[in-house]
Formats: sequence, C-alpha cells, structure tokens
Amino acid sequence: MRRREFITLLGGAASSWPLAVRAREPPLPLIGFLSSASADLYTIRLRAFHNGLKDQEYVVGQNVAIEYRWAEGQNNRLPALAAELVHRQVDVIAAGGGTPAALAAKAATATIPIVFAIAVDPVKIGLVASLNRPGGNLTGITSLNVEVGPKRLELLRELIPKAEIIALLINPTNPSLAEDFLRALQPAASTLGLQLHVLQASTEQDFDRVFAALVIMPDVFYNTRSEQLAKLSLRQATPAIFDHHPFVAAGGLISYGSNETEYYRLLGAYTGKVLRGMKPADLPVLQSTKIELLINLKTAKALGLTVPVSLLGRADEVIE
Repeated sequence: MRRREFITLLGGAASSWPLAVRAREPPLPLIGFLSSASADLYTIRLRAFHNGLKDQEYVVGQNVAIEYRWAEGQNNRLPALAAELVHRQVDVIAAGGGTPAALAAKAATATIPIVFAIAVDPVKIGLVASLNRPGGNLTGITSLNVEVGPKRLELLRELIPKAEIIALLINPTNPSLAEDFLRALQPAASTLGLQLHVLQASTEQDFDRVFAALVIMPDVFYNTRSEQLAKLSLRQATPAIFDHHPFVAAGGLISYGSNETEYYRLLGAYTGKVLRGMKPADLPVLQSTKIELLINLKTAKALGLTVPVSLLGRADEVIE
C-alpha cells in the first residue's frame, strides 16, 4: 500500500470515530407500565399519564421510553407480566391497573421503584408502611372511589325512592377492593333501609346474568368495559350507578367518582419524579380528590325515572 493511501485510510477511520461514539449514547430511561386492562381501552388514561410525565419534562420518545404489559382483564397474568418488566430492568414500574397490578409489582421486585394507582388503603393491604412515609420501593396515588361508595347508594336511592334491594357487582379476582367496597357500603345500606344483594362478575360472559338495580364496584376490569355495561343496563332496564364518566356517556344512568384524568396525570407526574431521582420511600402517597357527578337524563326517561331537581343541581354534567 502506498503511503498516501495509508494516510487517507487512516484519516477516514479517524473521521468515523465520533459517529461510533454517538451510536453508543446511553438508552432512554425506561418505564414499565403494568395494567389489568387492555391497551385499546386505556386511551384517555394514557393521555393523562403522558401529560403527567410532561409536567416533569419527560416526553415519550424523546427523553423517556415506555414498555407496556396488559393483562387483558385476566388478573392471574399479572405476576408473569410484572416479572417480565423486572427482567427488562426498567427504571420504574407504573402500576396503573389497580390493586392487583400494584400487588403483582410489589411481589416481583423489592428494588425497582414502583408507583401505583389504587382505590384502597395501601397501608391496609401492605403496599406501604404509612401514607406520609411509605418506606421501601413503593409510593403512589389513591382515589376516593371506595370512600364515596355509600354516597352512590344514597344517589341511587334518591332516583329510586321505593327501592328495597340493591345489587352490588364485585369482581372476585380483585378481593382486596371487593372486600373494602362491600365493607364501606353495608352500614350505609342499613341506614337507608336497603338490602344489598352481592353479585360477582369477572368475565364479559358474566354480565348478562347480573343486572338488577345496581351499584358497580370501581374495578379496572369494569372501568374498561363501561360502554358494554351501560348498554346492558339500558337494554335490561336496570338503573345502575358507577364511578366512571364513560359509563354515563355510553348510556349509563349515573356516575359518581374520582376524575380519572386527574388520577392518571398524578400517576404520570409521580413516575416522572422518581425518574428524576426522588425515592418512593420519601414521596408521600397522594390522594386524587376531584369527584364528579354525571347524570344521563335521556337514560332516566327511558327507565321511567324522574330525576329530582335538587340532584340535577348538584351534577357536574347532565347529558340530555
């Protein structure tokens, strides 16, 4: 090889070194998102979650990445999905699919930070040591959807003053939430002179057989099937109350519960704080406090119900 050719080749190799260095840039921080539900039913929640990340200056695809694991309504799949995220060595797990997802994430790792979104007391079910000082590797967001359960009974009673028996729909595959929700409703039912009739549904095939005057447990599986539940309640002339806005938008009678946009935005913001280096042990558990009351007047008329003016006046939104 001639000397000039050798110098040219050497110079060409040197000029390529910065490109090689750039190719070895560190990967983006990685969030593992774990949910009991299905991706196609989580559009609104994920938008709110991403907005929460933006509050902490994280934009998906630019300076953070997310890997999703969906249990498709089968809570028994969650332990294996959580283990996959641990194997992927994610930087933080956002357990955004309710209590079963949070418990599965906790069982899968004691070192990777976990941010949960649940409706029950996280101290009672062993997720954290206390609300103010969680300890360990978990913190998160709670909703008021269990606490306002008795209020849902009162609202349903206002709409159906002659009711004596109210059915309560619970998901047996989410026992922590089911037990808490039933425990919260029983004293209120007794005070109102109502008898609770507990029904169970953990698959879509169970829905057809469970409809009567109904209070629906605030479960992720039910949340992601709000439209189906609303249509069934209307078809079977069943006055039903739920915690979830889309239930009323799809034709359900009434909903009363936490604002899910706020709930999942807080989850995203807390996940971003953990990515910034804050320890879950030092981040107090937050409570999403915004509550909404929605009424579908069209559905009330179809069911032959007269909505009291006093109730309409308290509603955040009335669909006519």
